[in-house]
Amino acid sequence: MTNMAFSQTQAQSNDDLQPSRLTLILRYLRRNKSLTFGLLLLIFLIAFTTIGMLTIDQDRAYALAVKSKQAPGAEFLFGTDFFGRDMLAVMIVGTWQTALIGVLAGGLGTLIGVILGFVAAYFGGIVDKSIIGISQILVPIPPLLIQIIIAGTLDKRDVTIYTMAFIVVILAWMGPTLVMRSQVLSMKERQYVSVAKLSGVGDVGIIFMEILPNLLPFIVAQFVTQVFAAVFASFYLAVLGLGPVREPLLGNIIWAAMNQGAFFNGWWWWPIFPAVGLVLILGSLALINMGLDELSNPRVRRSE
Repeated sequence: MTNMAFSQTQAQSNDDLQPSRLTLILRYLRRNKSLTFGLLLLIFLIAFTTIGMLTIDQDRAYALAVKSKQAPGAEFLFGTDFFGRDMLAVMIVGTWQTALIGVLAGGLGTLIGVILGFVAAYFGGIVDKSIIGISQILVPIPPLLIQIIIAGTLDKRDVTIYTMAFIVVILAWMGPTLVMRSQVLSMKERQYVSVAKLSGVGDVGIIFMEILPNLLPFIVAQFVTQVFAAVFASFYLAVLGLGPVREPLLGNIIWAAMNQGAFFNGWWWWPIFPAVGLVLILGSLALINMGLDELSNPRVRRSE
């Protein structure tokens, strides 16, 4: 009895010494500096946009709202542009709109890719050959070329934030499809999937209860990658003058500054702030993607 009581006491003591889940997460973030810095930068951008949207007059982000060509100062912290837009309001609304395009296009592209990848790998046959054949045909085509052609055929008055997201997502699903297919092909041969089949679990149950939870790190990494690509695509389309011109997208602001010769006229703040905002958005996504590589790649994954 004494030995049993001692063993129980020792086991309880060992349990008490186990770090909590929060402690493990903090340790991991401290070790994975790319993920930590990326998340902190993303939180800053979310806070900047959220607080700004709640406190500023969003109409100041559009033309003829304030005095034009004012340098940064007490009245206008980020200055104003040639068209009479408050650059602080532009940065807040433009960052939100640019991020919205990225999330919509990246999320939809990832969702389509995950569904097609699962269907192709799990069911195989003619379905697999058809999906992979189409993907392999479209992958070599430069997305920029197709996006420019589609955006160029539209009337600029009809181009909206959602139109931009649709144009970007047209060629955003092939990458996730191929990645998910390869991962599902590997997962479906695992022992726990065979056990689930022998236990009478149906295809839908195996997909959602056995395979999908183990692929969540890959899906999240693909989502971040697709958001990065979508933000960049919306930027270069806007810089080429193919975006919704009236909206204060960061790319639109830079395009307008280029057309008006902002640097040559001494209005340096006009293109600088949108460029910095874009770098922060893409930088945060790139750092998060680098940090997620450890979670989605078992060969480099380490345990605490």
